[in-house]
Amino acid sequence: MRAIFLADAHLKAPSDDNFLLLLDFLHEIEGKIDTLYIMGDLFDFWVGFPSNPFRQFDPVIDALERIVQNGCRLVYFEGNHDFHLGDVFAKRLRAEIHVGPAVEVVQGKSLYLCHGDQINKHDSYYRLLRYILRSRLVAASVSCFPPSWALKVKARLQRRSQSTYQEKKARWDYRSILLDFAASLHKLGCDGLVVGHFHLAMLETVADGNFTLLSLGDWMGQFTYGEMLDGELRLRTYVPERLA
Repeated sequence: MRAIFLADAHLKAPSDDNFLLLLDFLHEIEGKIDTLYIMGDLFDFWVGFPSNPFRQFDPVIDALERIVQNGCRLVYFEGNHDFHLGDVFAKRLRAEIHVGPAVEVVQGKSLYLCHGDQINKHDSYYRLLRYILRSRLVAASVSCFPPSWALKVKARLQRRSQSTYQEKKARWDYRSILLDFAASLHKLGCDGLVVGHFHLAMLETVADGNFTLLSLGDWMGQFTYGEMLDGELRLRTYVPERLA
C-alpha cells in the first residue's frame, strides 16, 4: 500500500515551474497509489464558486480526475488559501473534504492529519481571520457574489500572506512549535503527525521513536512531499523521471 501527502504548492499560473512539475508528478503517480492526501494550499487561492472562475487550474483538476478514475482515494484538507472547495472537488473528483484536522488510521498507524494553520495558538490575528472566512455565512454567500469578487479577495490575501510570512517565520520557532504539538498528540495515543502550512521540510521521530512527525515542506521551491509505504512515513524530494 502506498499513500502520498502533498501540501503548499500555491499554484498560480500554468507556465510556472511548480505548476508544470506538479503535472509531471501527478502523471507519474497515476495508477500507482492507493490514497492521495492534499494537505491544503494546493492553489494560491481557491473558493468554490459555482461558475468556477479559476480555469487556469483545469490541467491540475484533469490530472486529479485521472488519478481518481484509476482507483485512487482523494482526501483534501482545506488550507488557508483554498477553502469552501465546492462542487469541483465534492462531485467531480469525489474528494473527501476536511475543513479541519482529522485522525485517520493509515496502514495500521493512527495519524493526526491537518493543514497546520491552527497549530500556532499565538497567531491570534490569523485565527480570527480564519474563523471569519470559514464561517457558515461566508460559505453561504459565495454563490451570491460575482467571480470578480474572488479575484479581489485573492489579491488581498496574496499581498497579506507574502508580507507576513517572513515576519512570522522570524517571530516564531516553527520547529519547536511542531515538536511540542507532536508530543501532545503522542500523549493522546497518536502514532504520527502529517502537516503542511509551515513550509518546513522535516521528518523526525519523538517519544523514544514511538511517534513520527512529518512536516511536508512545500511544492514551490523545495518540491518535497510525504509518502507512506508499508506503514512507514517518509519525506521525499521530487525529481522528474525524465531527469532521474
